[in-house]
Amino acid sequence: TLTAVESFLSVKTGPEGACIHDGTWKSAVYGLADQDNLKALRKKIGYSPVPVVGAKLKRRGLVFYSQEFKQYSIPFMGSDVSVVKRSQRYLHSQLQETPVQYGAYVTVGGLGSVMKLMFAGILFLLLVKFSFGRKLLTKYPEFFSAGRFTKKGPTQKQMDGTSFTMTFFGEGYSEGQDPQNGKPNVKICTEVKGPEPGYVATPIAMVQAAVTLLEDSAHLPKEGGVYSPGAAFSKTKLIDRLSRRGIEFSVISQPEV
Repeated sequence: TLTAVESFLSVKTGPEGACIHDGTWKSAVYGLADQDNLKALRKKIGYSPVPVVGAKLKRRGLVFYSQEFKQYSIPFMGSDVSVVKRSQRYLHSQLQETPVQYGAYVTVGGLGSVMKLMFAGILFLLLVKFSFGRKLLTKYPEFFSAGRFTKKGPTQKQMDGTSFTMTFFGEGYSEGQDPQNGKPNVKICTEVKGPEPGYVATPIAMVQAAVTLLEDSAHLPKEGGVYSPGAAFSKTKLIDRLSRRGIEFSVISQPEV
């Protein structure tokens, strides 16, 4: 029984380097500025918490050295954790599946990269709190992100030389083992690999998700509404379609006690 998963995103770039369009930067600016309203909205909805099965997954630090990758890592700032939690709520309440705890991280490299990231992060968090600061951040994305975000976005050469790997470390309990007693005794490692994540892999995923809506309609949730990807596509052949188009899913190490 799988009860907890941690993911690590690693992005590899070519000699041309990499950058991201400032639309993503603006989303981060306005998203962080509005996070208090999001918290209030979630509280108002009043969802009951997803049950924790098995040993509680420990949160890692804001910056930590990952022995698995021999480099420093930080929590991933995207919406992955909240989206996965929403999927787990659906899979548990509607399909009676065991809910899985989840933590998302991204590798950042050596100590020098960490220092640069910390300086930029502190400056970003200070400025994003104020209207004037947000104007500066959105007007000069290249300056405040040290060139990582630009108004032009990546070149074709940059996209061609970039790829991603997402590694998942799962843990759980063997058959007959009670998840409510004792530590997890089974581990598994899986991996997803693909081309440049933002402008190549994402369009592939979106198109194949649309094809899946058309061709696997019998395996979608029966009721209409807004669903997270894990809830909507859990019974479909979306992974097979992605695999045929350059987004590879593989098991690195089989479950072992």
